[in-house]
Parts: sequence; structure tokens; C-alpha cells
Amino acid sequence: MKKITAAIVGAGVMGTATAWPLSDNGHEIRLVGTHLDRDIIQSCKEKNFHPRLKRELPPNVTPYYLEEIETALEGVDFILSGVNSMGAHWIGQTLAPYLKAGDTVIAVTKGLEAEPGGSLLILPEVLRAELPAGLREQVSLAAIGGPCIAGELAGRRQSCVFFGSREIETARWLADIYRTDYYHVQPTSEMVALEVAVALKNAYALGVGLAAGMLKASGGPDTAGAYMHNTAAALFAQGATEIHHILTMLGVDEHFAYGLPGAGDLFVTSRGGRSVTLGQLLGEGKSIQEARAILKGETLEAALVIEQMAVALPKLEARGLLRAQDMPLMHTLIDVVVNAQPLRLDFDAMFSQLG
Repeated sequence: MKKITAAIVGAGVMGTATAWPLSDNGHEIRLVGTHLDRDIIQSCKEKNFHPRLKRELPPNVTPYYLEEIETALEGVDFILSGVNSMGAHWIGQTLAPYLKAGDTVIAVTKGLEAEPGGSLLILPEVLRAELPAGLREQVSLAAIGGPCIAGELAGRRQSCVFFGSREIETARWLADIYRTDYYHVQPTSEMVALEVAVALKNAYALGVGLAAGMLKASGGPDTAGAYMHNTAAALFAQGATEIHHILTMLGVDEHFAYGLPGAGDLFVTSRGGRSVTLGQLLGEGKSIQEARAILKGETLEAALVIEQMAVALPKLEARGLLRAQDMPLMHTLIDVVVNAQPLRLDFDAMFSQLG
């Protein structure tokens, strides 16, 4: 395959980790830090070492500070957005002056935005809306979704993901660029299903984390070694079920709820990280304010998604697009995270619609 040049904007762990398969395929990578990444880029420039991934950069990676972005983007074949969900508007505004018709942007960013009527907007479309009106439909947007921990990708562990784009040719082209013997990429045109599933999994990983917190609050395993794996499994399954309801409501491929973007990504996210840690703290009985104080400085993607669902869900239910009885776990998460209410899980309300 022809060797290409890619720019990664955002030097966080997930965006940077995608440099490994690109490098292994012989491509050139330009890693551009945001205004929040100066220490990371300094380390990359001076030591060729990414301090958060705790690894030397692979070959063919050149780091750039944000003020060098014009040079970094010159002549690239595509751009990867590596910012978190709070940067979705920023990345669109930042890239807008440099994009032209025919360019391609792929994002690792996960999240949703609720529109005034309750409709859910995926973050690639948030980025698109920040582009000049005449350019919005002339730039191809794509997204990466699936169970892929950044450190494992950089460690060349076997990982399976989807690349989604409205234009399937774009997804296939990018998949061919990235695919290696350890990074297995499936292209899809179901970008909305992909992005909604991987965004919601952060919220439901918080839900799964509640079980570990409840166990700790109860004093831990009893003398016979009883944990709360049953509890965690029920919360996991309810989360996947509710993702299915939302995908069905949107009229997109609901099978993504039980595949890599939904259940797969929910599993790996439930194994650790900020979302599940926030759930553990809430499960222990801490208030959302106390939990936020403990996790001060962390980007709480789960809370951000739940806040958006707190706006969207009542409106979607009022319009008859979803039923409250189909979404008991999300309602509980909204009560705890947004309304700062004590945790009350109604397990009898879960799965009742399947009986």
C-alpha cells in the first residue's frame, strides 16, 4: 500500500496509541499536542517518550506543539482527532482554517450532545457543525469504536475495532491504512450506531462500577467469599439492553449493542478507568459532589454522557420514542449523577419488559 502521512491532533493516550499500527505499516505520523499537552510534547521532543503511555514513541513519529499545527498539517493525507469529548467543539474550530474539500478526519472522541428537542448528536457531527457551511459536506468524517485500551494497543496486543463513516469507502480506506496483524479493523457505514453505542458504554460502565462500591460499603466479601459479581453482571446486561433500546429508537443497527461497540467496549471499560471508578465511589454511598472532589482533575466521560441523557431522555419519552420502563438504569444514573440523589437500584424493574 502507498505510504501516507497522518496527523494526530491531541497527544492523549488513545490518539497517540493509534500511531503504533500506523508506524508498523510504514506510515509517517505527525503528533500535535493541544494546549493541555505541552508537557507530553516536550517529553516526546526531548526524550522520544510518552509519559502517560510510559513508552518510547514508535519510529516515524514527529511531535509538534500546538503553535506548530500549520506546519504539521501541511500535506497530510488525513487527520485523527485525539481530543476528549470536552474538546469536540474545539477540535472543529481548530481544524477549520486548515481543512479543504476532500479532506478526511477520523476521531477517537466518544460522547453525545443532546439537541433542544432531545435528539442525540454524535461528536463527529459536532465537529462538522464547527466547519464553514460550504465545507461541511465536503469533508469526510469517520470514527473509531470498540474495546481498545490505549496501553494495550501501544503494546501491540490483539485488538478488534470498527471504523465507521457515512461513506463506506472512507471507512475501508482508513481500515486498510491501519490494519495490522494485531489491530483488526472492520469498516462500517453505521457511524451513528457505532458512536452512540461507544458513548453510552461509558455511562453504563459507571453503572457496573456501582457493584464494587456496594460490596465495599457492605464490608467486602463475607466469610464464605461471596462477592457481588451477580450484581455487576445484572447491571452490565441491563446497560447493554438499554443501549439496544436507544439504537432501535434511532433506527440504526441495534446489533451493535451486543457487539464490539456495545457489550465489547462496555466490558473492557468496566475493567477499570475513570468511569468505573466514579461508579465505585457512588456505590460506596458517596455523593456525586464527594466523588467529583476525589477525582478532581479527571475528565469524567461517563458523567458527561449521563448529563446529556438527562436532557434528552425526558423529551424522547414525552415524544413516545422511548418508554421509561425500558430505561430504569439510565434513570437511576441520572438521579445519582445529575440530581445528586442517594443511590437506589430497583432490580425488579430491570428486564421486566422481557418477561
